[in-house]
Amino acid sequence: MEEATFQITQFVLRPDIGDEGSNIRVRTNFFEVTNMQDTNISHYDVTITPTVPKRLNWKVFNRFVEQYREEALGGARPVFDGRTNMFVHRQLQFESATFDVELEEEDVPVSRTRPPRNFKIKIRQTRNIVMRDLFQFLQARGSLTSNCQMAIMAMDIIISHKISTIYPTVNRSFYTPRITHPLSGGIEVCQGYYQSARPTRGRMMINVDLSATAFYESGPLVQIVANILDRTYNELYGGISENDRQKLEWIMEGLRIRDNHRSGNRRKFKVEGLTQTPASRTMFDRGDGSIIDVRTYFQNAYNRPLVYPLLPCVIVRRNVYLPIEVCDVIPEQRYMRKLNDEQIANMMNFTRQNPTIRANKIQEGLNILNYRRNEYLQQFGMSISTDMTVVNARILPTPTIEYHPTSREYRIQPKDGVWNLRDKKVATGATLGSWSVLAFENDTRLPDHVIYTFVRELVSTCQDTGMNIPNRNPPILRANIQGTTEESLKLAWLRAGNTAKAQPQLILCVLPNRGLQLYAEIKRVSDTVIGVATQCIQSIHMRNPKKQYCASVCLKLNVKLGGMNSFLIPEHIHFVTERPTILIGADVSHPAPGDNQSPSFAALCASMDAKASRYAASIRVQARRYEIIADLANMVKELLKIFYQTCGRKPERILFYRDGVSEGQFNSVLQIEINAVRAACQALEARYRPTITFVVVQKRHHARFFPMERQYTDRTGNCFPGTVVDVGITHPFEFDFYLLSHPGLLGTSRPTHYHVLFDENGFNANSLQTLSYNLCYIYVRCTRAVSLVPPVYYAHIVSNRAKFHLNSESGDDVTFGVVKQELQRVMYFA
Repeated sequence: MEEATFQITQFVLRPDIGDEGSNIRVRTNFFEVTNMQDTNISHYDVTITPTVPKRLNWKVFNRFVEQYREEALGGARPVFDGRTNMFVHRQLQFESATFDVELEEEDVPVSRTRPPRNFKIKIRQTRNIVMRDLFQFLQARGSLTSNCQMAIMAMDIIISHKISTIYPTVNRSFYTPRITHPLSGGIEVCQGYYQSARPTRGRMMINVDLSATAFYESGPLVQIVANILDRTYNELYGGISENDRQKLEWIMEGLRIRDNHRSGNRRKFKVEGLTQTPASRTMFDRGDGSIIDVRTYFQNAYNRPLVYPLLPCVIVRRNVYLPIEVCDVIPEQRYMRKLNDEQIANMMNFTRQNPTIRANKIQEGLNILNYRRNEYLQQFGMSISTDMTVVNARILPTPTIEYHPTSREYRIQPKDGVWNLRDKKVATGATLGSWSVLAFENDTRLPDHVIYTFVRELVSTCQDTGMNIPNRNPPILRANIQGTTEESLKLAWLRAGNTAKAQPQLILCVLPNRGLQLYAEIKRVSDTVIGVATQCIQSIHMRNPKKQYCASVCLKLNVKLGGMNSFLIPEHIHFVTERPTILIGADVSHPAPGDNQSPSFAALCASMDAKASRYAASIRVQARRYEIIADLANMVKELLKIFYQTCGRKPERILFYRDGVSEGQFNSVLQIEINAVRAACQALEARYRPTITFVVVQKRHHARFFPMERQYTDRTGNCFPGTVVDVGITHPFEFDFYLLSHPGLLGTSRPTHYHVLFDENGFNANSLQTLSYNLCYIYVRCTRAVSLVPPVYYAHIVSNRAKFHLNSESGDDVTFGVVKQELQRVMYFA
């Protein structure tokens, strides 16, 4: 679609400060930069040749400073980002110079392409950073120029340089090996701290928070192998299967190890692979024409009889093999692959900290950072407060939710963001007449009577909550373990239709308690092949059917079949009800770490009524890890057409919530995606020009709030739902705010950051904050306020659901299935 482009020169300025709600004060994990000199900072470009990984860059640079600090650097302490940027508090005596640096042997690992010990480091001045420009920006008297951006970048590197020479770092986080916890499978989580320089109105802040990431466990490689395979040492004596060998090779490739069979000469290597034969049968040429196996060689050359001769060897370079038991894993190596379900659960349990503990640990992090005695900060004339910044906040009023008028309690104002379905009927109940149950468990593990009991409880609950289910006894089928999932689903679909003499509406699928692969295949087939709603139930819930669980299933079933669960009273969503308005949420999901094959998926979800309670979705597959939505214009056009066909009018206003965008992408999104939305409107009608507001929604940030008074603290120690902050830690002059819209569960609640990039609808702070908060009460899956506005929440679900629509079973070609027409106008994804 040809896009009618127009240039947007700046983001939206803050219209005002909000004043709706109850005023409170909260502590935040922002620490004020209390002193900052306005003298210039010199920026230098660093080129290290030959090119080596960042870890070695640091060693080369540190050696350069040791060697040339007094002579070439004139006693200055430069700071470095590990790549190409160096900053000095004053101008050096040279504009450009090249220096020779030599590393010690210990610093250079052995591999097929062995890095050299001799390096050249070229230092070239690029600019003087005028700090006065940054001060003007903070006071809202200047724009965010490239000079300001460089000044903020310099501050980030100044505060992180010293800690980066002590601890392993990942982006803006550093990790302390003394705080670790095993995750299973040879992987451990390491706690660390995040720090970032943030511009706010009138002052710079340092945002400090807890951070955690996965590392390989260090120590004997044979122990790591046992952990990865979940085996004992004794179980490794007999060797491993080919599947286990491939699993080890996938996890260990690139791992840095050190041999332990030579006294005093322990060399470093990188794992390039594993041999397909065990050490006792892995042969190599000794260089004199004779062939010998690895086990015999180690016995003869090092008097080292192998304990595990049936394990494969580590390949460290061509024709160089090391038995697993003579290798140790070097500490502090980050694990970059996707964690499995068990590891994710263990990670979450480790990182979940209630607000009091989190605040205390952040203070412990400040002690490690030790800003007051940091010679680099002192050299640049910076000092940082060690007290958390206290800011003004407000608790917004709770909206009123409406259910069906026949409910005993049809209008409610939830307390603390939570309510239940007792004595309530859904606003519009769907009818379920044609359905079946498909069990992927055998009748020994899950007898028929257990399924019948659950179905009766589910039907009863659904009817109590306002759904109409004329067919209370759906046919029950068992999946054919000899056939495919698709064949079983098609049979269940046919049985449902034949039994009810009507178009099948639903297949209730009973799953073993684990099995994402099976779940994914069910959704692929039901969404893109058959075109029928499915609801998956884990068998554990069938054995002891509970009313509360059945009620949550009912909420999903009702909207999947076209019903409406609840809505907000009109006065709480004025913007949507007073004129035809469409809310659109957008997100892009990317492949897991280490997946270099799968594409990315873009999804939009848009409201289809004046109550903002019904949504339709649009999906596209696009280039891997590409964040801008490539086919946005056509996606928006699809949804505008559905809105018109559903409501009989075109929307006069568009409120577009965009998830997944970092600050560095704001300009690209602003120019490309807003133009795409405008192009979609003009493609429908040349003179069609609804007013557009474009808001970026961010959850991946490190701002946290800590209540100061007991009366404003919920039972988990968090701030109450509705807590909003738009002063103190927000942008110097652009329209943004932090909104904590959900009740606390476990750990410290994370507010959502809303940043308005474009606004033709004239929102003020109160109107956008209140609307965004109120919408969080009508997420269809549960009876509690959620942390994101529903359009974005749904888009996130749909973009991840789209991953299941890939079909790679038909040979090498991967095809992407399109959601069937029958499902496109209902919330099949709920």
